[in-house]
Amino acid sequence: MSSTSEITDLSQKPADVEFVSTRPQKLIEIVEPDPTWPASFAIIERRVADALGDRLVSIQHVGSTSVPGLPAKAIIDVDVVVADPTAEDTYVPALEAAGFQFLIREPGWYEHRFFGFTEPYANIHVFGPDCPELVRHRLFRDWLRTHEDDRRRYVDTKRQAAAASRLAGETVMEYNSRKQSVIFDILRKAFKEHGYLNELDSAE
Repeated sequence: MSSTSEITDLSQKPADVEFVSTRPQKLIEIVEPDPTWPASFAIIERRVADALGDRLVSIQHVGSTSVPGLPAKAIIDVDVVVADPTAEDTYVPALEAAGFQFLIREPGWYEHRFFGFTEPYANIHVFGPDCPELVRHRLFRDWLRTHEDDRRRYVDTKRQAAAASRLAGETVMEYNSRKQSVIFDILRKAFKEHGYLNELDSAE
């Protein structure tokens, strides 16, 4: 299980990204909430479950489209947990056969593997069971679901970041960087609510 210190570590991701393949970049645009987003996740969930069977440890809808009423990029973010992300032969061929495109490998960041899906458009994040990023994704999602003030704040930040990134011709990586300080601030509130006080104090 992830330790408290691991969960509250908000340091930058390392740069050792291995590109397996590429896909056309989707326009960085924040749209109004779409009531079909949960159904889109359900499509992905079924497809992944059918492909992996008992090799699938868990699957969750995360990111902005998982928060009811939150404007977002029209991209379904999904956390998929397998026993060992480094054992690619146990899950990558099955996901590729089911139509998921293997895009990125990040050995230095929790052995993250990243896949794309076209319809519905989705980002599939593969981690191992003890990855602290899974906890952070869930804490952030659940906090936004129950705190309207931070939900509004995050929407404003997203819209400003998207507009600035489009103007500068940036990629989604730069867009994400523009949101980072607000994301970290909201996460620290969630850490505090869950009793991660020592780590919160040391991070400030």
